[in-house]
Amino acid sequence: MNTINWTRKAVKQLLKLHRPHQAQIRNAVTQLSAMPDVSNVKALTQHQHGYRLRAGQYRVLFDWASTIKIVSIQEVKKRDERTY
Repeated sequence: MNTINWTRKAVKQLLKLHRPHQAQIRNAVTQLSAMPDVSNVKALTQHQHGYRLRAGQYRVLFDWASTIKIVSIQEVKKRDERTY
């Protein structure tokens, strides 16, 4: 079992979201304690942070060494034909 630590920035970002989204992200993050056997996690290459977790329309960026450190939460906007 890995311990999960939140940065101050990530906590502030989480608290700005609507409650249903907060609950969805918290549920996804609690599953990280079972790393590496977690779905929706991807190792990032050439990125400041090591991993990302998909939680609905949000991405939770985190680092994982001996403990899991939640660094940031980002919203993914809907893509359409004008995105690119």
